Amino acid sequence: MLRAFVSSPLNLLLIAAPASWIADLAAPGSSWVFVTAAASLIPLAGLIGLGTEQLAARSGPAWGGFLNATFGNAAELIIALVALHSGHVGLVKASITGSIVGNLLLVLGLSFFVGGIGRKTQKFHRTAATNTAAMLFLAVVALVMPAVFDLSLYGTLQAHPKAIDRLSFWSAIVLIAAYGGSLAYSFSAHRDLFRPGGESTRAHATMSTSGAVLLLAIGTIVTTIQAEILVGAMAPALARFELTELFVGVIVVALIGNAAEHYSAVAAARRDESARAVSCPQRREGLRGKKL
Repeated sequence: MLRAFVSSPLNLLLIAAPASWIADLAAPGSSWVFVTAAASLIPLAGLIGLGTEQLAARSGPAWGGFLNATFGNAAELIIALVALHSGHVGLVKASITGSIVGNLLLVLGLSFFVGGIGRKTQKFHRTAATNTAAMLFLAVVALVMPAVFDLSLYGTLQAHPKAIDRLSFWSAIVLIAAYGGSLAYSFSAHRDLFRPGGESTRAHATMSTSGAVLLLAIGTIVTTIQAEILVGAMAPALARFELTELFVGVIVVALIGNAAEHYSAVAAARRDESARAVSCPQRREGLRGKKL
């Protein structure tokens, strides 16, 4: 398992975790607490992803895809839950928007560009891309629908009638049902849907099951601690740097929660593993709305 901590240059940022603890004890209101906590979340997201991938590599294409799609956003989900518990609803909304835009535009475009350098063509799994695009479209429609409802009936986004709550609730039910349907489809009709090209994942397992579970547990626990520190230090940092929750959510939280995934996608594209690079951000963003 020690090899996992030296598997990526991003893991050098793990030193920021104890630095944030020291800064939080020495100067609780310092902006350095926010900066170091944010930096430490980048490699932690990568460790969680690595642990998940190692478990997925030993469970076959269908279960592997399910594990990656479900737990791939663990760092973001933990940050969102901590922020919601602290009343930062706007921050969570902004981080979701930033993650979708960043993954589907910045990272996908960069993967295409980097992967195409020196090559004439690249291929990816058409069925997986079509399925993901359909689920993504459904998720986007569900996210936009309440705003369209408000603008159409009230002419403003500030109105919050009870009908909006009912619409949001039933939209969530539909998305959860769609998620369940996509899982049933991937486990029956297309067991390799989340593993483009039908690649075997078992050959890539370099860690024991117990080691992968331990790595996943350590990453999750430390991520929870760092998320608490990050959210607790947010107010002083916003005042110090004159930032808004919208900016922090769209740019900072979205980037730190996905930095490891972004790096992996671009690196895979450079190795001509375009199917894996494309499915990594799009698969998770297609499921993001369903998890909410």
